[in-house]
Amino acid sequence: MTGSDSQILNQDEGPAVAVTNPCGTGPVVLVCEHASATIPVSLDGLGLSQADRLSHAAWDPGALDLALAMSERLHAPLVAGRISRLVYDCNRPPEAPTAMPERSEVVEVPGNHALTPAQRAARTDAIYRPFQTALSAVLERHGGAVVTVHSFTPVWHGTPRSTEIGLLHDSDARLATAMMKNWSGPLKAELNAPYSATDGVTHTLATHAIPRGRLNVMIEVRNDLLADAASVAAVAEQLCGALSRSLAQLATRCAEKHLSRGGAA
Repeated sequence: MTGSDSQILNQDEGPAVAVTNPCGTGPVVLVCEHASATIPVSLDGLGLSQADRLSHAAWDPGALDLALAMSERLHAPLVAGRISRLVYDCNRPPEAPTAMPERSEVVEVPGNHALTPAQRAARTDAIYRPFQTALSAVLERHGGAVVTVHSFTPVWHGTPRSTEIGLLHDSDARLATAMMKNWSGPLKAELNAPYSATDGVTHTLATHAIPRGRLNVMIEVRNDLLADAASVAAVAEQLCGALSRSLAQLATRCAEKHLSRGGAA
């Protein structure tokens, strides 16, 4: 079954999105699109094995734990997806084939094959639109930078990845490049690795941050570095340090530029 009608989520499965610390007053709004591996009962597991349903294909392991740790440290709101990205990837627009992928790396997704326009629309309405609405509502209340939190696999198509932490940007590189300059600690950060905007992975930034003129960055962490609570805490500390220093630096530059323009007038 691929979910032929609009009833994708039942009442017990709750909403497709969760907002943590909605009244947080920190300098950022955190987003974790791929926080959950949950597949609604109506979709019969998308025809996947239990192993595939819990694999990186279905979600970003460790990303929610990291986002929650960062939310606590930064006193920041967090908007997180509650449904597997194999049902709908909330970091993709509805027209993208990868919004409801038929294949993810080596994992075939039988329940996503030959979806009708009505089936795609039902998933979009049940999962993507509530996520976008919730994120927009948080951003209307909160003026902070937009920071999305993801994890990636140590091996991709059989090739080991040396990247530990990636800092990605869309058309606005200010925060990502500032974090690279302010980076310190045991883990190595790289700019636009292991992905970049050309891979179509910055939909949230392009949709919510760029039009609002918000500082923004997409964080990618290799998931073997998020294997336990201590590791998550260490990564969160390093990320939050670089993020806080960068935001303070950019705010100072903005204030100096404003004063300079005022003095010249």
